[in-house]
Amino acid sequence: MTKLRLPESVRACLFDLDGVLTRTAVIHAAAWKEMFDDFLRRREGPDFRPFDKVDDYDEYVDGRPRADGVRTFLASRGIELPEGTDQDPPDLDTVHGLGTRKNALVLEKIREEGVEAYPGSVRFVEAVRAAGLRTAVVSSSANCRDVLISAKIEHLFEVRIDGVVAAERGLAGKPRPDTFLEAARDLGVAHAAAAVFEDALAGMEAGRAGRFGCVVGVDRVGQAEALRAHGADLVVRDLAELLEEDAS
Repeated sequence: MTKLRLPESVRACLFDLDGVLTRTAVIHAAAWKEMFDDFLRRREGPDFRPFDKVDDYDEYVDGRPRADGVRTFLASRGIELPEGTDQDPPDLDTVHGLGTRKNALVLEKIREEGVEAYPGSVRFVEAVRAAGLRTAVVSSSANCRDVLISAKIEHLFEVRIDGVVAAERGLAGKPRPDTFLEAARDLGVAHAAAAVFEDALAGMEAGRAGRFGCVVGVDRVGQAEALRAHGADLVVRDLAELLEEDAS
């Protein structure tokens, strides 16, 4: 029998998508870089400072709603743009226009490369469900459902709180805890009885702010100390590390 290395008080598991369940974080990072580098090149010329798809991605955009990611990174470079609206075309230099361009690039890359779930994550979620715990996926992405379907793991989650649902319900994005708290509410579980699984620093902050029963950092890129500093109670390289066989 497989046992879970989680506190006994945990009754629900709330999973981020990109980088925790699926290998899409690298796709997002590449799309952000392509979009921002094109914008910066046009704005500042050939000597522009490129977007760093590790440091800039982790610090300013990973885990945040798309428009917040645009604003946060631009602010780090001292750049202000008009907000625009979510109807802005991808060639318009507004916050929403740049976000639209980034999303178009992500969808293009997903169509070309497909989506793969981490095998260890799938094993862990299956074990969580077998143990009778509730499950939800919590993502800032408006493409969350398409990614789940592409990776063939949509059936593993009872509740989905993503960018689409957050907009419909007026929920603030990460690093605020609102989307995780909403997932716990939808599952009928108190926040103190829920565990959060995240790979983004903004997600760690959301887990800490929400006072969840356990916050697990998934370290795919060698940032274990940063994850701990931002709120992780436990850091693993793969969710399969949280499984152990009961020899009894």
